[in-house]
Amino acid sequence: MRPASLVRGTDIETLPIDRVVTRRSGYTVVQSPSNPRHWWGNLLLFDDAPGEGDAKRWEALFEREFRHEPCIVHRTFAWDRDGVVGRAREEFLPRGYGLDESIGLAAAPADVRPHPRANAEVVVRALDPDGDERLWREVIAVQAAARDEGLDEDEYREFATARLETRRELFRAGRGAWYVALDPENGAVAASCGIVVTAGRGRYQAVDTAERYRRRGIASRLLVDAAGDAARAHDAHRLVIVADADYHALALYESLGFRRVERAFGVCRPEMTSRSPEA
Repeated sequence: MRPASLVRGTDIETLPIDRVVTRRSGYTVVQSPSNPRHWWGNLLLFDDAPGEGDAKRWEALFEREFRHEPCIVHRTFAWDRDGVVGRAREEFLPRGYGLDESIGLAAAPADVRPHPRANAEVVVRALDPDGDERLWREVIAVQAAARDEGLDEDEYREFATARLETRRELFRAGRGAWYVALDPENGAVAASCGIVVTAGRGRYQAVDTAERYRRRGIASRLLVDAAGDAARAHDAHRLVIVADADYHALALYESLGFRRVERAFGVCRPEMTSRSPEA
């Protein structure tokens, strides 16, 4: 099942190999049994944006679909409609949800161009999914340092480790690679990102730069080199990158040749008590 939404479709394509996608009437159940704490890997994807009264109805459906998963305490809902927010604010925000607004950008590999200030010194290469353990640990450290404010570091490291392991399984199956930009002086990970390739469609994952290496043209160099390798080594002919609507790097992505093609909405509540609040 491939949603019409480029964002939601590539979201599903980057989930673990053991993911389960089940079609229901009016919505799709997306499950990641190996990573139940992944908020956007265990969700209900609806055909249409929420309308009046849908918060309570959707929560009941989530309870039913995930009743056998005690580790899942979050609630996540998305919908397969470009640029349509519906009544998400009115229905879900009073119930403690956060509204996610994401911009999907896409480019053909030939359209991805180097930035004029791209760093020429760092060494960009793909990690070995069965080796490079020191570098994989550094990638996790960089991701943990860049986590959203308010998230516990130890819990986030545990989540990031599990998420990266599922990506490594995809890469072992030949579906893309994880890339790092290394400091040529000490071999440290300055920046990293992944690209998961599915049927010619490559989705960037977790573009992060270590704080001490920011604003030095490293991320732009990494993104372009990774695009070229994904096209050559993994036959990616369309590259997709997704960012929050207010993310500062959107302009950078556009300067590299990516163009905005979609605006996707969803809602998430990280923890849900057994008794849902009334709107």
